[in-house]
Amino acid sequence: MFLYLSKLLPLFFYPLGFSCICSILGLVLLWKRPRVAAFCIALGLFVILLTSNAWTSRFIVSSLESQNIPTGELPDSEAIVVLGGATKAAYAPRTIADLSEAGDRVVYAAQLYRQKKAPLIVASGGRIDWAGGGTPESEDIAKLLVFMGVKSEDILQDPTSLNTYQNAVNVKKILLERNINRILLVTSAMHMPRSLAIFKHQNIETIAAPTDFLVTKGELESIGSTPKSAILNLLPDSRNLENFTLALKEYIGMIVYRLRGWV
Repeated sequence: MFLYLSKLLPLFFYPLGFSCICSILGLVLLWKRPRVAAFCIALGLFVILLTSNAWTSRFIVSSLESQNIPTGELPDSEAIVVLGGATKAAYAPRTIADLSEAGDRVVYAAQLYRQKKAPLIVASGGRIDWAGGGTPESEDIAKLLVFMGVKSEDILQDPTSLNTYQNAVNVKKILLERNINRILLVTSAMHMPRSLAIFKHQNIETIAAPTDFLVTKGELESIGSTPKSAILNLLPDSRNLENFTLALKEYIGMIVYRLRGWV
């Protein structure tokens, strides 16, 4: 139930869902309460314009991604843990599992393994039945890792995790069985602050190995580099809206996880 509500309730907090609710309220109240209706519609439009421009979107994303940037070469460890959310299930017309927008997680985990940063990779992630289902994501990640040169015997799987908290709990059990204490945690840079806090709360010695950066230093610097750039970056863009929503999801997730005592 918590998992279902975690997907449903943010509708009222994420920009697109909130704006739609405001617009619907505005239409309902249009004839009897025109001033209230106008306020609702204007509020929804303001939220969309605010969250879909590059100024707002890039800075909120960067506020998360900049927290765990490695300052030097990553140290050797006992295992690499790569979190799910990186693949799309092998449903027709796909013949194999595809890498998703966060697929850099799998590529980076394979790269770290080939650099001999750790002798094992733990792939963590299941599939939600009511969200499409399919083979566990850990299995799809494992197949892709083998394709990228990782030995199958060096891959361990956690096929049941459905959120980041379950990732940490289930991975800890695997690590204890192998007497592993130190890991490199591979996930998207924006997802890293929450993930790192959860894994450390499980008393796992965790080193951040972020990837899948959505905003670069150059993109931040270019926002207001010229008057034309400053104006153009105020225009709404669906990619900015999506990135802002992902960042907001992380902040809301951190609050919820703190309330539940998970971090």
